[in-house]
Amino acid sequence: MKRSAPRCPVPVEQLPIREYEEMRESWFYSWGARDLRGYTVPVLVVWGLSWLVSGPIAAASYAPTEVLNKFLISAALGALVVPALTLLQLYVGWSHVGQRLQIKDLPYEESGWYDGQIWTKPDDIFNRDRLIVDYQVRPILNRLRKTFGIMAGCLVLGMFGWSLF
Repeated sequence: MKRSAPRCPVPVEQLPIREYEEMRESWFYSWGARDLRGYTVPVLVVWGLSWLVSGPIAAASYAPTEVLNKFLISAALGALVVPALTLLQLYVGWSHVGQRLQIKDLPYEESGWYDGQIWTKPDDIFNRDRLIVDYQVRPILNRLRKTFGIMAGCLVLGMFGWSLF
């Protein structure tokens, strides 16, 4: 007689694989999983839209007709705030899903916060989840880290450029 595998007690909406699939299909979180063009275009659009706020603020401090360089540097660096916060939200979301996929003992709630349980993933599910982290989630997190590095480099270059003018 063949034994059947134990039924997974975790509610479907709390399964890490389900959370991962929802993020990949999400309009916002899918940015990280897109190809390079599909990733950079929304980031640049957010940065460009941020100029609508940072431009007037920079213009109030540095008149573009008098000190164009300082205006451009301050507006460009100020416009990095919104994309940085946007990408931070992407990073936190993907990091959370990656952590839930990586753990063997998965905490879950059956009906509310007061009845927390722990389910130990069978080896085949645990291995599948680890592969997803290694080949899908980590590259997204690495891309986001590189983008943060580029933004930090822009800040350093902006400060260096500021001292020249």
